[in-house]
Amino acid sequence: MEITFRQLKYLIALAQHGHFGKAAAAVNVSQPALSVQIRTLEEALGARLIERGGREIVVTPVGREILVRARRIMEEMRELSEAARWERGLGGRLRLGVIPTIAPYLLPAALPLLRSRNLNLDLGVREARTERLLEELRAGELDAVIVALPTEAGDLVEAPLFDDRFLLGGSGRLMEAVGAAAQPEGLDPERLLLLDDGHCLADQALAACSLRRNQTRMDLRASSLSTLCRLAGEGIGLTFVPELALRAESASAPGLVLRRFSGTEPRRRVGLVRRHLSVDDGWFTDLASVLAEAGRSELVHAWVHYPSRSDEFPQDISAAPR
Repeated sequence: MEITFRQLKYLIALAQHGHFGKAAAAVNVSQPALSVQIRTLEEALGARLIERGGREIVVTPVGREILVRARRIMEEMRELSEAARWERGLGGRLRLGVIPTIAPYLLPAALPLLRSRNLNLDLGVREARTERLLEELRAGELDAVIVALPTEAGDLVEAPLFDDRFLLGGSGRLMEAVGAAAQPEGLDPERLLLLDDGHCLADQALAACSLRRNQTRMDLRASSLSTLCRLAGEGIGLTFVPELALRAESASAPGLVLRRFSGTEPRRRVGLVRRHLSVDDGWFTDLASVLAEAGRSELVHAWVHYPSRSDEFPQDISAAPR
């Protein structure tokens, strides 16, 4: 008895949803049809894959082993079907994911560059937090994602784009209280404004300050960097502002005063990520090149208006890509 891709697809859906009815709805078949295919798969393998009896199903130990292989087979089949799409480099339909603390600042510069490279590029953009984007990338729903590196995932390929340093932002009064030589470790936890849980920027800010979330006293967890910058500009507290966001947030929050940290500047590394099994005949490299160019064009504003003594900055700002 042969094993079919349909059976593997149904098994994956059943494991994901934990319920025959929900899994059947997800793959657009009737519940009896899905149940028959799962039983046929079990007969073909000579093993029980699903424990039945309760309202929710449980995958057996053998079933978990089969699931690992089924997901690998389905991912390889997806990549095979997409191979022709990337035959001539960056073209066709590109599904790109971006985290919220990068999307509004990088995409306005990057999308026109992408369009200029290929007018026929069918681009779909998805904005979500890192964890969700990586799930959709692994599931084949996205071709690549822009996140903060490293992902520490062996099944993904990472391409660094640029380093994005953090500046300290707050009202003039609060910045005077901080002093001229601001250090992340010396910030008052009671004044620190952070993004909500799940945003990697909040985790990076806490790490730079050697703090844990429960050490901060202000229970104000914003969902956007713009909200934090406006609150900081009004004197509510202090926040970390990435260089990438400086031009946009300085214009929208007139009361925001920005200052570079003294000594080693905290930063994040922005990168492009794809699946390891994804076919790459140039599209990934081309995309990374365009995104890096767009990112550096935005960073020029930070280098010009908020200079640093760091040797890592370009000696000739006018030569930076625009």
